[in-house]
Amino acid sequence: MTRRRGRRARANARRARTRGEGRTTGRDGSALRLSFCLPSFGATTSSSPSSTMWKIRSLIALACVLPVADAFVKPSIKGRIEITPQEQRTDSVPATLFSTPDGNNGSLNENLGGFTLKQRLREEVDSPFRKVRLAFFSFSAASAAVALYFSALAAAKANMGGFSDAIPLNDALETCAINAAGVLGFGALALREVKVGQANLERIAKGGLLARLVVEPAGEGSSRRTLKEYRRASRVVIAAGGADYINNLAMSLCSDQLADANTLPSALRGVDIVIVPVLLGEDFDVMDSKAAWSNAQPGEKDRNFDSSRANDVIAFPNGLGMWDSYIKSDIETAQGQGFDVRAKGITITVKKNGRILRRATGLPPFGDYIGAMEVADGSRFGMPGDSERYDGL
Repeated sequence: MTRRRGRRARANARRARTRGEGRTTGRDGSALRLSFCLPSFGATTSSSPSSTMWKIRSLIALACVLPVADAFVKPSIKGRIEITPQEQRTDSVPATLFSTPDGNNGSLNENLGGFTLKQRLREEVDSPFRKVRLAFFSFSAASAAVALYFSALAAAKANMGGFSDAIPLNDALETCAINAAGVLGFGALALREVKVGQANLERIAKGGLLARLVVEPAGEGSSRRTLKEYRRASRVVIAAGGADYINNLAMSLCSDQLADANTLPSALRGVDIVIVPVLLGEDFDVMDSKAAWSNAQPGEKDRNFDSSRANDVIAFPNGLGMWDSYIKSDIETAQGQGFDVRAKGITITVKKNGRILRRATGLPPFGDYIGAMEVADGSRFGMPGDSERYDGL
């Protein structure tokens, strides 16, 4: 009886552990459990630790399967959402950014040592390796100076005597001479690079001042313009001199000096030439040339003088202070070469790209302008916008 009761108790215990689970037997006779239903959480169910683990695994698997099954279900849209133009977002449009500040007071126009940052950047673009050469020559001069110091000490030791490590005096003096030559040579080259950079900056600054000069075209109803506005459209010839020089210039353009009629104004207009007569006073300051041009007195050989005949190619300087600042250095250069600026006059020819073509004395060479200007300033060989005029050249 005792054995039967024991076998019966063990059988009840096995049935309690396997409640809610199916059992099958493998080939080797071992029991394999297959979960075919949800675990029961009844209060009266007794479970072992392995049964509890299977329940947890079943819940995790169920939690993973349900969202996946819902993902393949088409969502139901109960209403239609419309966005009116007033409700559309406009703050996502990026603001417009500029690489350089707008206006004339930007950081590029800050004055640094007499020149703006923009002018210094322009100089670096024009001479990209100048600062490299300057740094090389400067460091070389400094290195030679240090070597000269130590070679001078060695020469002094050799001259004094009594030092066991002293080199021969001749060798020491030779080393001193080589190092001194290095200091002077590299120092001169570094100084030359500094002067070249300063000259480039002055040239660029003067070019910027030239672009800002204001003129007033002689034609009626014409508004004031800067020389910058003539770029790519016209060549500007600045003719500066005294009253007699301006008088002769007016006669050459506005009167018939030969048997035929004077056609210079129309010919100059055909090659895009604009003449700016600049009247210089006794102290070489720029004066109003408009009155002097209109009141020019014809000579014996001048016929049919009319100051308005050349209005299409004449523009008078305006803002005389800026003109004084610009032309002052050219006057000083001409005077330094022995020319009488007021009597003989000077001419400055500006190409279409805004660069100076040449500086000369005397009246403008109108014949050269008409016959060879297209080739002289390079317009025929690459000036944008002139390809149609020269048949695609």
